[in-house]
Amino acid sequence: MVSATVGRAGVLGAVALSLLAVPARAATGTPDAPATAARQAAATPATVGRQAAVTSARQAATAAARLAAATPATAPRGPAAAALPAPDTAGLAAVLRSVVAQGAPGALARIDDHGRTYRVTRGVADRVTGRAISTGDRFRIGSVTKTFTTVVLLQLVDEHRLALDAPVNRYLPGLLPDDRITVRHLLSHRSGLYDYSDDMFAASVSGFEAVRKKVFTYRQLVALSLKKPRTNAPGAAYSYSNTNFVVAGLLVEKLTGQPVRTAYRNRIVKPLKLTDTFYVHPDTAIPGRHTRGYLTPDRAGAPLVDATAQTVSWAQSAGAVISSARDLDVFYGALLKGRLLSAARLADMERFTKVNSTTAYGLGLRRRDLSCGVSVYGHTGAVQGYYTYAFGTKDGGRTLTAMANTSNNAKVLNTLAGALESAFCGK
Repeated sequence: MVSATVGRAGVLGAVALSLLAVPARAATGTPDAPATAARQAAATPATVGRQAAVTSARQAATAAARLAAATPATAPRGPAAAALPAPDTAGLAAVLRSVVAQGAPGALARIDDHGRTYRVTRGVADRVTGRAISTGDRFRIGSVTKTFTTVVLLQLVDEHRLALDAPVNRYLPGLLPDDRITVRHLLSHRSGLYDYSDDMFAASVSGFEAVRKKVFTYRQLVALSLKKPRTNAPGAAYSYSNTNFVVAGLLVEKLTGQPVRTAYRNRIVKPLKLTDTFYVHPDTAIPGRHTRGYLTPDRAGAPLVDATAQTVSWAQSAGAVISSARDLDVFYGALLKGRLLSAARLADMERFTKVNSTTAYGLGLRRRDLSCGVSVYGHTGAVQGYYTYAFGTKDGGRTLTAMANTSNNAKVLNTLAGALESAFCGK
């Protein structure tokens, strides 16, 4: 049964994987622009060591101050959301019906539009109990995690603890075989580092079962990548690779002296009051009420595999965050409104390299160009059992999160993209 409800929601505190999808590996990148001295102040190893001692309380206070400084009076960064047509909830419901007909047990979508909330659901969260899926359910967000990781690193750039155009090996000596690979190359998928997960999941079910309960270190995952030749020279071309954001996780932990879960919590989750967002690695359970995720086998007609319980250790800072539609809408709304980063860092994030005719990639951020001429900004996510689209308008005034609780099903993935058209282009 489809439900479509409209209600009122406060904005940001009333004040508020893809891992396997859309690789588009051959797009040519544009050269890096020279960084200004102020923006790219070099961080020496001694400086890194001192700054690693910053306490969690100080990080949380800094994040709160950053939010407070970005007042609603800030000038809009893009076309006014009021100029957009109203969301097409009937069209959105039709998208979710198609997604379920194509093999997903359930699907959900939530739109937040200047305090007005639209919710649409279809199907079940649990195939055994038959419980209906809800927009309040938690789920694994896959590569939407990449935006979280990027925000943390760009905040460190704002704090003069990291330089985007510095070699990764400045901060992690000897980790990578090429000193030309920069932090910017990682976050824009232009490092040339091979994606180890391509080999890991060549067979969907057996590959997943081999790592479902396994715990990797970041360096073990990097080592898997380095066994293979690089895909291109640093900075030469866009080539999607989870390896980039595993290295990014290492950078977060080296520069903050804390696990990534602490960085996410202090810098994003607490300041935005995200009550459904967690990084539980290496635990296998999703806390609280959640939708179960179902992996579609490669063999046609084979039964779906319940993939809910897993460490997601093969992804970590590239794809292991758990969240909800509400929290993702708040997160991208805050990000796009400039509440999480300085204007300069958000501009860095939004320097896009064309991927194909409808998508481009910045720093941990996708741009999707829709049929009505509107561009939206966010990320896709695919992890075993879950597909996610989380995007917002340029000014962050309207955001959408859509999720289907299956994966390894190209029809479902492509159909779910239609939620963007319904949400942002209207009828």
